[in-house]
Amino acid sequence: MGFQDFIIRGGKKFPLYSRVMEGTSAKAIVIPATGDRLGVTPRNGDMSWKDFLSRAAGRSSMYSPVYQSADALINILFSSGTTGEPKAIPWTQLCPIRCGADTWAHLDVRPKDIGCWPTNLGWVMGPIQLFSCFLNGATLALYHGSPLGRGFCKFVQDARVSVLGSVPSLVKSWKAGNLTKGLDWTKIRVLATTGEASDIDDNLWLSSRTCYKPIVECCGGTELASSYIQGSLLQPQAFGAFSGASMSTGFVILDEQGNPYPDNLPCSGEVGLFPLYFGATNRLLNADHDKVYFDGMPIYRGRQLRRHGDIIQRTVGDYYIVQGRADDTMNLGGIKTSSVEIERVCNGADEGLLETAAVSIKPSGGGPEQLAILAVLKDRSTSYDANILKSKFQRSIQRNLNPLFRVSYVKVVPEFPRTASNKLLRRVLRDQLKQELANRSKL
Repeated sequence: MGFQDFIIRGGKKFPLYSRVMEGTSAKAIVIPATGDRLGVTPRNGDMSWKDFLSRAAGRSSMYSPVYQSADALINILFSSGTTGEPKAIPWTQLCPIRCGADTWAHLDVRPKDIGCWPTNLGWVMGPIQLFSCFLNGATLALYHGSPLGRGFCKFVQDARVSVLGSVPSLVKSWKAGNLTKGLDWTKIRVLATTGEASDIDDNLWLSSRTCYKPIVECCGGTELASSYIQGSLLQPQAFGAFSGASMSTGFVILDEQGNPYPDNLPCSGEVGLFPLYFGATNRLLNADHDKVYFDGMPIYRGRQLRRHGDIIQRTVGDYYIVQGRADDTMNLGGIKTSSVEIERVCNGADEGLLETAAVSIKPSGGGPEQLAILAVLKDRSTSYDANILKSKFQRSIQRNLNPLFRVSYVKVVPEFPRTASNKLLRRVLRDQLKQELANRSKL
């Protein structure tokens, strides 16, 4: 097994090899995160990447394939942990096939393409990007460093990237800093995005950098090795929306009683996936797979549906919009809504905003849920009156969403807590606010 000595993220070093030594006695090859020298001393039996390469020097590059069964494990990934403890998810030989097939069918990845997607191997998009490029004959463009700066944007130009993937919060940062100014991104022919709900204005800005190339929305999960819902280049695309189920996949939208809505009806509810899903896992290493994904799900056409946890909307024009996780829905005045819906409205309430996060707080003494909105400013050095923001959020929500929703609390913060895959941790914000308000009430 190969491991970096450290993981470098945002200018900080996080120990990796030392954690490996604690968890396994298996032989490891240690790779320096920067430069040629290791920042750690390998234990007996382990070796550096440099020593490993020197041992292979002069040997034949021809190797006989090793055949394994379809369910043989190839790697282990952890879920992002946005709604609970991360789950240890084993991938099989089928997972790479699913990765390559989805990107071939939906992103039109071809030989001679140059693909780039800011990610890491701990997030599902890391392996997906590897398998998608290599199984489809494309070249993988790797950038060592943070994708938040202009350096990455220039790398996209210089590497002549033709298929560029992103995360909505990254696009928001590129746009806020105007980091693509003077750069030529016209070699890009397909854009893709995943990880969070997209902002329509940000998508329009991103597409305009590439002479208005299409953006394919992707939404799936680590346990699926792919996306269950995507855009398609064979159909007209709408910013921030999906055009249907991924190839060979099916799903229904469930009402509050667990009954599927008719396929042609505009609606909103929790998604239920068809259980026959090529490449999906059938076990977890630290949890009960059936309990997590199947227990309590309704029967549809003789088979029990698979749980995924997303709330999705089918629009009048048969497009789909992911409205966030079922865990991130809230009840405001007897009306169910999602954090994503509120954030979409609030993000445009003031030009100084970079992004917002909406959570609901249940008062310690009981009563209805209260809406709290946290905000990150584009210029984090400026001070801003939270009461002014509160009034702007309230007006925007009343005009564009629901006049009955009331904003109870607003706070400006320097940044939001996120997973390693850059997903917003609303549950952490919710717990922090709950504790802060509880302490305040004691005073």
